[in-house]
Amino acid sequence: MARRCIVCDKGTVSGNKRSHAENKTRRVWKPNLQKTRIMIKGSPRRAYVCTQCLKSGKVERAL
Repeated sequence: MARRCIVCDKGTVSGNKRSHAENKTRRVWKPNLQKTRIMIKGSPRRAYVCTQCLKSGKVERAL
């Protein structure tokens, strides 16, 4: 699965995890994607959409 929202193009972000002892290790932050039925160009389609796009109403859901 490509971890990318099809609406806002939000994807995986990488960075460093820093402990209290200042140890440095690489880590990733993954978006909260949900597989939902949405309307794309007038037809329903299953797609991965982040929860922020669902909550804000950027996506028209298919019933």
